[in-house]
Amino acid sequence: MKQVMVIRMDLKMGKGKTAAQACHGSLGAYKRADERIIKKWESEGEKKVVVKAKDLRELYEIYELVKNTDIPHYLVQDAGRTELPKGTVTCLGIGPDEDEKIDKITNELKLL
Repeated sequence: MKQVMVIRMDLKMGKGKTAAQACHGSLGAYKRADERIIKKWESEGEKKVVVKAKDLRELYEIYELVKNTDIPHYLVQDAGRTELPKGTVTCLGIGPDEDEKIDKITNELKLL
């Protein structure tokens, strides 16, 4: 069981901003997960992985793949209070779910 956050790298966000966007992705996807999946993920240590998407196009390609599954996911749009304009898509949270299911979508992405 794991959860993956896919971060857009073309935005050149600061470290704190990147961390905050990953947190939004994590919580957003978590809130959409089934209770039994959450319990299993929590019992296995709540593994989280953060990976890179080179730009919005690549992030949307991943989003389109995950939309056609039953994996919980959340597309993060920035509120526009600091570094980015309001509505900027920054991150995609995927899972928690089975490693194998998520790996089919994210396995080729590099770690942040």
